[in-house]
Amino acid sequence: MRSFPNPFQAHTHRQPSPNLRIAVVGAGYWGPNLARNLHASPDWDLVAICDLDLDRARKLAASVGDIPSVESLDELLDTFDVDAVAIATPARTHHGTVMTALRAGKHVLVEKPLADSRAHGLEMVAEAKANGLVLMADHTYCYTPAVLKMQELVQSGSLGEILFVDSTRINLGLVQPDVNVFWDLAPHDLSILDFVLPGGLNPAEVSAFGADPLGTGRDCVGHLNFRLPNDATAHVHVNWLSPTKIRQMVIGGSLRTLVWDDLNPQQRLSVYDRGVSLDRQPKTAGEKASTNISYRLGDTWSPALPEREALSQVVAELACCIRNGQEARTGGASGLRVLSVLEAVTRSLTQDGQPAAVAGSELAEEMEGAR
Repeated sequence: MRSFPNPFQAHTHRQPSPNLRIAVVGAGYWGPNLARNLHASPDWDLVAICDLDLDRARKLAASVGDIPSVESLDELLDTFDVDAVAIATPARTHHGTVMTALRAGKHVLVEKPLADSRAHGLEMVAEAKANGLVLMADHTYCYTPAVLKMQELVQSGSLGEILFVDSTRINLGLVQPDVNVFWDLAPHDLSILDFVLPGGLNPAEVSAFGADPLGTGRDCVGHLNFRLPNDATAHVHVNWLSPTKIRQMVIGGSLRTLVWDDLNPQQRLSVYDRGVSLDRQPKTAGEKASTNISYRLGDTWSPALPEREALSQVVAELACCIRNGQEARTGGASGLRVLSVLEAVTRSLTQDGQPAAVAGSELAEEMEGAR
């Protein structure tokens, strides 16, 4: 099992230390959420807001203590002494913005996905490592109490051997001008799987099918499939066109099945002691055909979960990692694994859904070496 610093314990048994200083770059959709949590955090002093739209920057700055606002990253870095920057700008801008901040010696928290390509992500990770800086992807779901509990249940073996994952993220959403539905929505599910599954997200190849029924020039509906270890399978369904909103993940195990329903605050997690059991493991096709199948019908229970805003834990972990020289649970390596899958998705789409190898995958490298 992988070990990570716990953001919920970031303030336990620690001597008081001066607050770290940070600025938010990007005052659009996600920037205000970052700014609000940083402003409220006991770890951080939010000192400035940066956005090309200065009026939008000023409006956000006024809502978090009337702090200064600037319209360029260069001006921000020249004017303010900050320890870190939190970047909430479109993915196509991440590489240039993050590299500028890292080269200026600043730690970086960057909105998902880490970058617009794996090559850019690799450069960013290498630059952070070379300068001894924290580069953290804002995979927010990994800091929710529900997903933390999912990780505990999966990696402790409570579900048994993982047999399948089925994830659905659909809604009547905004068609993005620069990315398809996979790059917009799937990073959430992929980052959760990378965090929850033992060994992280490491498929050898993926198959992706997309559709653009509105003629927007980019896929608005998508299905992604890939193998997990031990012949298990994962399916991710993303959709901008659904009139109903669903955020659900089912992780089926040989002992129990876990259902996460993010839109049900009264019961976000359910664990089912129900499933299919084989009387023995088949070894041949004939044995498999004759194997008796039985159904297990047991109890269902729902773990009690605290209600915490995940972003407050994101900014707490960023501070903890900077102070202690640790890598974040959603550090550059996690961001790269998600990017690698997204790039393979793009290649599969151009090949009418044919399997596409995932660059950097240990399994893909093993398969290539065996050929």
